Amino acid sequence: MSVKRYFCKSKFENDYMEFIIKISQFLLSLSLLIVLHELGHFIPAKLFKTKVEKFYLFFDVKFSLFKKKIGDTVYGIGWLPLGGYVKIAGMIDESMDKEQMAQPPQPWEFRSKPAWQRLIIMLGGVTVNFILAYVIYVGISFAYGDSDVKVESLKDGYWIDNPVLQDFGFKTGDKILAINDIPVVNDSDIGFNLIAAERVTINRDGTDQVIELPEDFLGQFSSSKSKRNFELRVPFMVGQVADTSLNVNKGLELGDVIQSINGKELKYFDQVEDMTKGLEGSTITVEILKKDNSVITKELELDAEGKFGIHAAYDPARFEELGYFDVFRKEYSLGESFVAGGQKFTKTIYNYFDQLAAIFNPSTGAYKGLGGFKAIYDQFSPVWSWPYFWGLTAFLSIMLAILNLLPIPALDGGHVVFLLYEIISGRKPSEKFLERAQVVGFFILIALVLFANGNDIFKAITN
Repeated sequence: MSVKRYFCKSKFENDYMEFIIKISQFLLSLSLLIVLHELGHFIPAKLFKTKVEKFYLFFDVKFSLFKKKIGDTVYGIGWLPLGGYVKIAGMIDESMDKEQMAQPPQPWEFRSKPAWQRLIIMLGGVTVNFILAYVIYVGISFAYGDSDVKVESLKDGYWIDNPVLQDFGFKTGDKILAINDIPVVNDSDIGFNLIAAERVTINRDGTDQVIELPEDFLGQFSSSKSKRNFELRVPFMVGQVADTSLNVNKGLELGDVIQSINGKELKYFDQVEDMTKGLEGSTITVEILKKDNSVITKELELDAEGKFGIHAAYDPARFEELGYFDVFRKEYSLGESFVAGGQKFTKTIYNYFDQLAAIFNPSTGAYKGLGGFKAIYDQFSPVWSWPYFWGLTAFLSIMLAILNLLPIPALDGGHVVFLLYEIISGRKPSEKFLERAQVVGFFILIALVLFANGNDIFKAITN
């Protein structure tokens, strides 16, 4: 939903609190994923009696924020939050420690271990990421169950406010029936299936029709200034009145629903702009539905831009009570949670592979939507929601695992490819070859990081 769900007393306080909450979630999630990923390498390395010289959260370029040596390993926190690493003795990695590699192999070094042990060490990180995601989905299913909006219960379809979607042929009021002939049952089905969408079946004014999407619709959509997708149509529920609003002392309360403007029914929030056009700077009469379902009349002021100065709230339980849509809810026992969590896990993996396939296909234009750290930061909620936090963390864990499996030297997947070659052929690639491959892989990664974060910067400037 794009309707604001959080409220502060001023724009400055609102922006500041939003930043604190989002950056806290971002750093907590990132730290958890990095530490556990590196722990996935660390544990099998130790089990196979391989020396681990460093275990770091974030990168310690030139200096560390914290470090402490315990046994043979230095544990620390770097200052550059672009990831983390474990430095395993005798391994050609991003440290490019040529001096150590020039020495005769030692029994405690990575290069001295059998290929199958090295393979397990290299696969440890992504294995932990996949396990973590599955465990989180199981925990979410058990603790919170499932809830979703039933699409067939939307009497007046979706709010279509994004100009790109409008250009494709969608209009407010359209009911989404199917994507690629796959029926849309719940609201969340749209987001999952839209990535690989070629056509969307809608019902408009009682008539079914098919909207064919252009091949590059993902590129067009990701380049749009509007971030709105297919939005649920909800009433204008009062969240908080801004302290600069002309209506700050009008007795409005959280949860009030504005039902009419100057005697005309206001059913949906998306109708406000049209209904207040031409009334800028005037006093208007509104009917308000209170929490106890009583109705009162008030006079409110519109500013020179035709705004109430009221942040809208979002309360699905109340909206369901008022008959706007039906919410599907299901709780799971512990045993059922393992199945439900597994379904979420596999569905997310398939969905992410669809995203990757689109990104690596230039004709889709999906690469334009590729983002870096800001794009990830923007995904976190401006209000602290544990279900949302854990769901996003599970998705990021899967994303981290799949990206690390890409066969690029310097990533885990690159190392795995060379190890599989060694196991199958019985010949180990030369250290000189591995060093050169590491350098090539490093520059590929830098290019991808610069492109992704450059996209973030470009969008921030152009939007």
